Order: sequence, then structure tokens, then C-alpha cells
Amino acid sequence: MKFFTALITLACLANTSIEASEWSGEVALESQLFNHAPLFPGQSTNNVSLSISPEYYTSWDNDKRSLTIRPFIRLDQQDNKRSHFDIREFLFYRNYGEWELKAGIGKVFWGVAESQHLVDIINQTDMVESLDLEEKLGQPMINFSLEKDWGNTDLFILPGFRKRTFPGPGGRLRTNPYIDGSLSQYASGRKNRHIDYAIRYSHTIDNWDFGISHFYGTSRIPDLIPAINGSGTPVLIPFYNLLHQTGLDVQLVSGDWLWKLEAIHSKTNNSNYSAYTTGFEYTWVGIRESSLDLGLISEYLYDTRGDKAPTPFQNDIMLGARLVFNDAQSTEILFGTILDTGSRERSFTLEASTRLTDNIKLNIEARVFSNLRKNSPFYSIRNDDYLQFELVYYI
Repeated sequence: MKFFTALITLACLANTSIEASEWSGEVALESQLFNHAPLFPGQSTNNVSLSISPEYYTSWDNDKRSLTIRPFIRLDQQDNKRSHFDIREFLFYRNYGEWELKAGIGKVFWGVAESQHLVDIINQTDMVESLDLEEKLGQPMINFSLEKDWGNTDLFILPGFRKRTFPGPGGRLRTNPYIDGSLSQYASGRKNRHIDYAIRYSHTIDNWDFGISHFYGTSRIPDLIPAINGSGTPVLIPFYNLLHQTGLDVQLVSGDWLWKLEAIHSKTNNSNYSAYTTGFEYTWVGIRESSLDLGLISEYLYDTRGDKAPTPFQNDIMLGARLVFNDAQSTEILFGTILDTGSRERSFTLEASTRLTDNIKLNIEARVFSNLRKNSPFYSIRNDDYLQFELVYYI
């Protein structure tokens, strides 16, 4: 697919004068400090890593054509599975008026909720980057978009599946046994060469934004099968089902209130289930006539599979608060907690960011896990409470 994308790009650039081009990107130094001793051999109480993500953008033909290239590399001190390289984007864009074409490797985001994005299914999750499931791998794609007064329609052809990344045996925030992605299995006889398809219709009516989507292809979330690898070590093997998934995302803006819903119905060869996340965010603008804005967030997460779901969010409540300082440093603080209404398990998250200079930003993240059951998906990371500092230099 990368070769195919390069051929498209070279053909479009031939005999064409470039009108604009620029380099940008970021370099980040990250330090993780864990509060408890590790549970498994090879793990450490602290970790340092370096990530580099340059970006090249060029356009021509009065911006009707463009090319974006964005690779990503991380070098990790402890976990060789977290040291990895990916092409986040290598995407050619062509505007035909009402029609648009994107071809190559790209990233697409669908969703409105804060705690999880059920409908966001185009790109695979890069699990070694973050536990919040928001970091994604680049996805080979051909995307046709039609924009009309009655709404936007997107058609996707996705030739090539990306396996989910997982921490290695020496990484923190890993399962027990650890997940061996090299032994991945697939429901499709074509394995990771199965061609997936997706379609989405979205529209805005007054204060309502909504999207309706359908996806057919290899599920981005694997089932985990206990097994023994070639070295005689117990491991979990990812198994990727074929999936039909219909999704709905809705957002309503009503004064200072933001109401949200994400819902899916999914069918594989061995399961048929539904899930949804719904809630609100209320923003108190200008607290006591200051420049501070306070957003209060509440969401409910439900999955009909209950304890059989591969996600810990089957009957949970998320509560959060977002404090925006509206200062020159773009300072923000987000605090959230997710409570399992059945087991009373809890997780706490703190995210904060501020600019130190025009080119340097400080990100701080903390996660704490509490009251975890032995049969919980999170039980193997019960000692992995951490505090993370990240210095990002923007090019």
C-alpha cells in the first residue's frame, strides 16, 4: 500500500508546480514514574522514552491537491515493544468540487464522548502509546467524500489491517500473561490482507450534530486466547473476528450544555451485542468574572455483554472536571474518574498541560487504579499507578 501511495503521489506531482510546502512536527521527551514495585520480571519502577513526529505538507493546483507525510518513531528505555515506527499519514488529497478523494495512509476520527469512542473504528489503537485508547496507527485507505446541503457522505475502502500494539513482557501496564501479537490469528482466510469497507453519513441541523456509520471488516478489538508460545511461556493470543458494526453519534449544543451519545450494534460470527456511552458536559464560563472556565462532565457507559466484554466498561459511570485558564500559556487541567457500578472498581486520571515557551509544552499525566478485583481486566496493572511528565518541542 505504501508503494501504491507513492505511485499516486508521483503521478500527481508530475509536470505540476508546487505552490506551497512546509515542514513542522514535534519532538517529545517522556518520563514515567511508577508508585509501586513491579509485579513481573524485567519491569522497572521508572521509564524514559523519546518520540519524534515530523510532518511535511505540500499543495498545488490552487490547493485542490495536497500531500501530507507524517511518520512517527518512539524509542523506549525498557520495553522493546514500545520502541516502534509507524507511518501515521502518507496521504494524497484531491478536490473535485463537491467530491473529495484521499488515498494512502491516513487517520480518521469519529466520536463525541469523553470517556471512550465506541464509533471510532477506522484506525487501529496504538496501545503502547497510551491507555486512553486515543492514539492510533495509520490506516491504508481510499476515501471518497461528498459534501451537499443535505449532509456529508464518506465512503472508505481499507486495504490492509493493522494489528493492535501491546506492551512486551518487560513493559508496565501489561496483562498477565502478556499479549504476544506475533501469534495473532484471524477469522478471515486472508488474515491481515482482508479488505474492509465503511460508510458514514453526517449532518448538522440547528444545534444538532449527528453521524450514522456502518463498518464491515476485521474487528479492531481482538479476543484474547490463552496459549503457550514456542518457548513454553504462557501468553495471550489476539484473535481478530470479522465484524459488522453500525454506529450512531449525536451531539446537542444547548446554551452552556453539551449533550452526547455514542451507540453501536455489532455482530461477529460468535456474538451479537450493543453498547453505548451517553452523558453531558456543562461549562461554567468566567468563574466569578475571571478568565477561568470550568466544565463538569458526566457519562454512563454500558455494554450488553457484561463481564464477557473485552472492555472493562460494561456498566460504569464517568465523572470529570475540565479547568481552562484561557491564559497565554493555554493551561488546561482535566480530572476524571470511572466507577464500575457493580464491583466498585475505580480508576482516576489527571491530565494537565501548559506552554513554557512558544515552542515548548509541558504535559503531565497521572493514573491511579483502586479496588481492582482478581477477575478484572485491570488486575494485572494494580501496581502500575504512575505519574508522567512530557516535554514537547514543536518545530
